[in-house]
Order: sequence, then C-alpha cells, then structure tokens
Amino acid sequence: MHSLPPKHFKFGPIFGLTVAIALSGCAIGPNYFRPASTLPEAAPAVATAEAPVNPTWWTLFGDADLNALVDQTLAANQDLQAAIARLEAAEAAAREAGADYLPRIGLEASTGRSKSSGETYNGRKQGSATYDNNRVAATLSYELDLWGRIRRSNEAARAEALASRFGRDSLRLTLVGQVANEYLNLRSLDGQIEVTAQTLESRKQALKIVQARLDAGSASGLELAQAESALSGAQAQWSQLQRQRALSESQIGLLSGQPGLKIGATGLDKLPLPPTPPAGLPSALLEARPDIRQAEEKLVAANARIGVAKAAYYPTISLTGLFGSESMALSNLFTSGAGIWSAALGLAMPVFDAGRTGARVDQATAVQKESLANYRKTVQTAFKEVNDAIVGLREYSEEEAAYSAQVGSSQKALDLAQKRYESGYSGYMDLLDAQRTLNGAQLQYLASRKSRLGAAVDLFKALGGGWVAG
Repeated sequence: MHSLPPKHFKFGPIFGLTVAIALSGCAIGPNYFRPASTLPEAAPAVATAEAPVNPTWWTLFGDADLNALVDQTLAANQDLQAAIARLEAAEAAAREAGADYLPRIGLEASTGRSKSSGETYNGRKQGSATYDNNRVAATLSYELDLWGRIRRSNEAARAEALASRFGRDSLRLTLVGQVANEYLNLRSLDGQIEVTAQTLESRKQALKIVQARLDAGSASGLELAQAESALSGAQAQWSQLQRQRALSESQIGLLSGQPGLKIGATGLDKLPLPPTPPAGLPSALLEARPDIRQAEEKLVAANARIGVAKAAYYPTISLTGLFGSESMALSNLFTSGAGIWSAALGLAMPVFDAGRTGARVDQATAVQKESLANYRKTVQTAFKEVNDAIVGLREYSEEEAAYSAQVGSSQKALDLAQKRYESGYSGYMDLLDAQRTLNGAQLQYLASRKSRLGAAVDLFKALGGGWVAG
C-alpha cells in the first residue's frame, strides 16, 4: 500500500477553506452594465406590439430566382465561410478558457540508469556505483481563482465568442442585402434593355418614314440625318445597358460563389413589388441587429479584460500535488515502502514591476472606452439607417407614381406626334422630342422603381432582418 499523508497535515482544511473563499469572493474589476441609450425618445418605427424578426426576410419579395441566389450565397460565399471559421476558433478559445476552472491532472512515468564517477571526491571514498530508478506518479496543479482573474477571462472569452457569432450574422445580413440589391439592379437593367429595344424599333420605323418622305420630296436631308443620329444614340444606349447587365450578373456570381453564372432576363412586369411594412414596428427590433449585438459583446469583453489586468496586482495562489511510487527495482515499484507524495500551497505576487501592471490596466481601460464609443456609434448608425430607409420607402413610392403618370402622358404625346408628322402637320424634331421624352420617362420610372425596391431591402437590413406580418 502507498504511504498516506500524516494525520497532523492540515492541507485538506486549508484547501476547503480557500476554495470556499474563492467561490464566494467577488471578481476584481467593473461589472458590466449596458450603457444608457443616446437615441432621441421618439425613435422611428416605435410600437408596443411584438413583431419578431423574419430570418428569411428576402422571401417577402416573392421571387423564386432571388430565393435561389440567396440560398446559394449562404452555402458557397467564401467570405461567409471565413467568418464561420473565425467563429469556430473563438468558440474553441472560450472552451480553452473554461478549462482553467478545473485542476490539471497529469500522469508521469520514467525509468533510468546512472553511474557515478569513482574519481570524484566522494567517489574516491565510496567507489563508483550504478543506480537504477523507476518512477510513476499522478500530478495535480490548480490555481485558486480568489480574485476572479479566471472568471473575468472566461467572461471575456465568452463575449468574444458571441461577438464572432454576431459578426458572422452581420456578414450574412450584409451579403444577402448585397445579393438582393444587385439582383434588383439586374432586373432594372432588364427593364431598361426592354425599353431601349422598343425605342430602337420606334426609331427604326421613324427612319423608314423619314426616308420615304425624303424620297417623296416632303422631307429634308437634315431630318434624315437627325433620324439616323437618334437611331445611333439608341443603339449605343442598348450596348451600354448590355455591358452593365453583364457586370451585374458577374457580381452576383461572385457573391453567390458561382463564377460564370447566367441569369435569364425577365420583363418589367416580373420585378417584385416591395412588401409594405406594418403600421408600427417596435423599436426593440433594432436590438436584433447583429452588428449592434456584436459591438456590445466586444464592449463586454473589453470590460472584463480590465478585471483580468487588475488581478495582476494581487497574489496568485496555486495548489500542486504529486502521488505515486518510486523504486530502484521494477518489482518493488508498487510496494508500500515505494510510495511518494507531495502537496504544496504556493503564493506569488509582484512587489515591484516598474509600473507594468498599471500600464496594462490603463491599456485595458482605454480599449473599453474605445469599445464603448464604437457601440454607441453603431447604435446611432442603426437609428439613422432605419430612419433613412423609412423615408426612402415613402418618398420613392410617391416618386414612382409620378414617373408612372409621366410615362402614360409621354406615350400619348408620342402617339400624337407620330400622327402629326405622318400627316405633315409638324416637323421631325417634334417627333424626335416626343420619342426622347418617353424614353427618358421610362428609364426614370425604372430607376425610381429600383430605388423603391432598394429602400425596402435597406429597411430589412437596418432592422436586422424582415418582420413577421401579424
């Protein structure tokens, strides 16, 4: 049997008392409290009813192609994969920090043979000798968290892991917003290409009419040159829109991890209508924004790091122990006389470090102040983005209605100008002006519609997602 510690050894009661003190003591450093809001009392979209965030807010547009592109982006975007890897690393670091709560137990075993010299002072008296030594033992080491250093370290590690998670969610929200906006841009370009194709056909027909009138002697060479110039301008516009569409398609391919992606064109009538937000969205939806939650967790971590730095002012108390056997012969290794053990309670604290600890506390405090400023700036930015999106959604809706009316009026004017020119009551410039006016109105209508749709996407992003309709 192994020999046991003598009964008069008081390590057990000391250990229990110290652990009790450590568990009941308060951690060094400031506790975290959420900073007071710096937003105005009348925040946008305030209501008392609950309206939880819709995690798949892009589906509210009701566009199957958009849904498929978003799904592909979430599965294959490399920036998002990198963010997921960073999250895994942060979670592993948090688990590592949590291991400090428990003692470290190890097992060591060794065997060796040594020979002493017969020519040393002792060797000349005792002669040369060969020694065998075999040893096996379990070891234990444990730091008592008397001042809360380990607790603060774990608090910081957990907060940093959460910050990484919200960072991933923030990137996810940004990527989906980018895909949605680029998709809307692509569909807007499809509409513009369709309008330009109609304009090209109209100007080709106008050129034929001018040529026929010139042959009949009722039109001039100037009118023919003007008609040819107008047709060339429409052809250049069509080529420019085709180039822009190809670039937009390529950008969507990059975001969704699909190089060489091809997306079929759809007409203006296929553009999705923006969903209308409820009459009163709760201001608490702002708290769902992952960038706000990420900024707050970084603040929590920075606050906890102050406690970690301050703990260096206080002594470190550690327990170490060893229990095992040691013998010259393997056959005697586990006999009662071969037992060995040791136990120690150690204390170490700085006496003079030339201000290093104070400097580290000041550094941690400065980082906490910076994190606080970043958190408040993030909240203020969120307020601005929500307000801007709501204003944009409202104003772009009215603008789109105005341009829609302009398109209708311009179409009527073109029809009249076409008839008057064919009948010889007006010159070609009147017809050309009517064509240009209609083309400009149609393009402005499409741009306004795209902006309205983009404002809806911006509102989704500003709120951290969509809303669940009641």
